Amino acid sequence: MANITAADVNKLRQVTGVGMMDCKNALVECDGDFELAIENLRKKGQKVANKRADRDANEGIVIAATNDEKTFVASIMLNCETDFVAKNDEFSTLAKDILNLAVAHKPANVDALREMKIGNYTIDEHITNMTGKTGEKMGLAHYEFIEAPRVFAYNHMGNRLSSILSFNKSDVATIDEVGKDLSMQVAAMAPVAIDKDDVSQEIINKEIEIGKDLARQEGKPEEMLEKIALGKLNKFFKENTLLNQEFIKDGKLSVRDYLSSVDKDLKVTSFKRLMLGA
Repeated sequence: MANITAADVNKLRQVTGVGMMDCKNALVECDGDFELAIENLRKKGQKVANKRADRDANEGIVIAATNDEKTFVASIMLNCETDFVAKNDEFSTLAKDILNLAVAHKPANVDALREMKIGNYTIDEHITNMTGKTGEKMGLAHYEFIEAPRVFAYNHMGNRLSSILSFNKSDVATIDEVGKDLSMQVAAMAPVAIDKDDVSQEIINKEIEIGKDLARQEGKPEEMLEKIALGKLNKFFKENTLLNQEFIKDGKLSVRDYLSSVDKDLKVTSFKRLMLGA
């Protein structure tokens, strides 16, 4: 029987990210064969992942960050089954490592990000290893990014919600304050688009049908339903498009008014919002 030392166990832990006892047991089972122990731990993780495939993983971490130049921003959602695991240090460290990798290398989509490596393993392999350790279903559910002249990231307390946002220019004296304000606006008010012209036809059609149904339930004449629905649609635009929303720090202003007061040429070019359970 091979002599398995604490250094051997620690080395396996560093490579796989699996707990010390699991690493020790793997080395004992493999009679000290390091590569075989790695393979068996990965198989164990995959086996657990397969068993948990039909479970819901609605907890986790949502975080966002920019690069040093503030020209690229990314946000990710790493899911698990319970809040207990979401608060685990190893889980949060993995989420931060994934985000840092995304910011540094700018993958094109979530599938490309999953295949990127942290150390010797892809992100998917790290997630599988951690699934084997915790016994919970996990997954990298979302990855969003924006590249622009100036970008911002906002992480809400508790890491269950984040927003990212970009502007068309960076040479504005109060750009940091404006970026923080509007990133928080996006997080708090969940707009569906920048302006009403940016709302998809699918959403518009859905809101018109909702408006008609409500008016019909209120007993309004059939010939009036379209007009009433369009009125409700305008209210929807006001409440759900960023530039037309009331500015959260001053309800007397719309976001559009606030931006114009800072710089008439300053424009929001994009935003993304991620929230657990949404």
